[in-house]
Amino acid sequence: MKALKSILVIAFFLVGGIIVAQPQGGQRGGQQGPPPIPGAKQIKKMVAELSEQASLSEDQEEAIFELYTKHFEEVEEKMSGNSRPPREEMDKLKSDLETSVKAELNKEQVGQYEAWIKTQQKKRPQRQKR
Repeated sequence: MKALKSILVIAFFLVGGIIVAQPQGGQRGGQQGPPPIPGAKQIKKMVAELSEQASLSEDQEEAIFELYTKHFEEVEEKMSGNSRPPREEMDKLKSDLETSVKAELNKEQVGQYEAWIKTQQKKRPQRQKR
């Protein structure tokens, strides 16, 4: 009887430890849902990083800051409703932003911008595939 109680107590703690160690909410690493929308301070930091990478002029920095600000306001507006916009629609917004930014850059800066985009994507937490 004493051995049975000991086995049950050990089993209880093992199972409890396994349950506690599991991620909450069914998450298995990675990010659930869309990334948070950056504010003006974060956008300014992003543009400053891009400026350093691509040697932007002050006019280019200002124009790109405005493009990013407008883009994220539009994203926030689309995400504020009860339903999520289709992925294709959000991808189009992103593509339109990149096209607009590239229009502000010279040929050399476009390559630097594309490299910067890749480094930004690596920094982001990876979304969970469903």
